[in-house]
Amino acid sequence: MIPTGRVEQGRISGDFARPTDTPQPVFILVRPQMGENIGAAARAMWNFGLDRMRIVAPRDGWPNQKAVVMASGAGRLLDEAGVFDSVADAAGDCTYVFATTARQRDLTKTVMSPEHAMQIARDRIAGGQKVAVLFGPERAGLENDDIARADALISVPVNPEFPSLNLAQCVLLTGYEWRRHAVDVTPQSVELAGTDWAPVIEIEKLAEHYENRLEEAGFFFPQDKAASMKINLRNLWARMALTRADVQMLHGILRQMVRWKERGSEPLEAALTAP
Repeated sequence: MIPTGRVEQGRISGDFARPTDTPQPVFILVRPQMGENIGAAARAMWNFGLDRMRIVAPRDGWPNQKAVVMASGAGRLLDEAGVFDSVADAAGDCTYVFATTARQRDLTKTVMSPEHAMQIARDRIAGGQKVAVLFGPERAGLENDDIARADALISVPVNPEFPSLNLAQCVLLTGYEWRRHAVDVTPQSVELAGTDWAPVIEIEKLAEHYENRLEEAGFFFPQDKAASMKINLRNLWARMALTRADVQMLHGILRQMVRWKERGSEPLEAALTAP
């Protein structure tokens, strides 16, 4: 194993950073071909709170300044990364290993979706095991010799006519599924911009305001349909998820329209009634 320290001007210093204590899988990049993809993978990992990176025999050597540039704020992962000569060395301390692949292999293996795989990873890590995920080189992915060392495969349901995923994309997708199981993800929420939801009483007052003004304008016509029209209007207000700011704005719109009508109609009426 060749440990890495901080990448500075193409050399490794002795200033070692420390990864977080958060339980998580180890992501192992196997024979990555481009420093940019290593950096992008580091950035993708840190997006989802993952900072255990290991690198096996990078084609362009290590450290790699292009990786540092591409990491864009996640350079700490590169500082902490370990560089190994082989997959066996990189995963040597792990008790369960996943291998990512988009191709069918002539090997009997359990194949999981990223979502299920990361749930299994979480359960095993919670039980005290150390889990690793292998990601293959950009051009052809993992070799069968690498796959044979894995306990299970992770496969993404990609387009069969174009199954190749970029290294960082694969890391991002797997990291996302890990994060989904690590935190409570709210399926949908609304960010209230400095306001609150309008209570029923305010919605009722708004409905009355519009109903009264529309009544004055003769909107509820013919008379035999007025009751159902008012019910439909009330139902419209009830279906709208209005904030207190929305209610105030709608009151203001109607008031301004009435003022405009009253100011603009006087000269017109005077003109029409003039001899």
